[in-house]
Amino acid sequence: MNEGLARFNALPAEEAEGVLVSCFPNRDWAARVVAERPYPDPDILYLTAERGLFLLTDADWLAAFEAHPRIGERGGHEPAKSEHEQSGIREAPDATLAALAAENRAYEERFGHVFLIAAAGRSADEILTELRSRMRNRHDVELEVAKRELRKIMLLRLEGWLDT
Repeated sequence: MNEGLARFNALPAEEAEGVLVSCFPNRDWAARVVAERPYPDPDILYLTAERGLFLLTDADWLAAFEAHPRIGERGGHEPAKSEHEQSGIREAPDATLAALAAENRAYEERFGHVFLIAAAGRSADEILTELRSRMRNRHDVELEVAKRELRKIMLLRLEGWLDT
């Protein structure tokens, strides 16, 4: 068995929920995933975690969105993780950072929530291009795209926790 998974399975429920909330900020979801322990292998944990997201309401998703900082900014419910995931952005020229900030504001005005993208390994230019492209989406389509991106972030964070 994966060493990280064995650690996760052995944690007290409250601590295991904390691990999951650091990956996706919803306590009800985390409690449901923890209740399914022990997991025999990481893939079953990942599948259970993803499956649990389908039980969330749009209001749950929007609350989870709000726990994340804007691209290029610090903060959120897990600032160190967000900063690490967005490390490629910090190297961008000032003009690109200014464009990201402006486009973030325009996105929030249009859609009513923070722009979400799995930023790990992406440059500021790539993210800016994607942000601009997604501005053309209908509201319902963009909500689903943002959910998909947050699922990716959750899985990356959970995989990262298991690998530590």
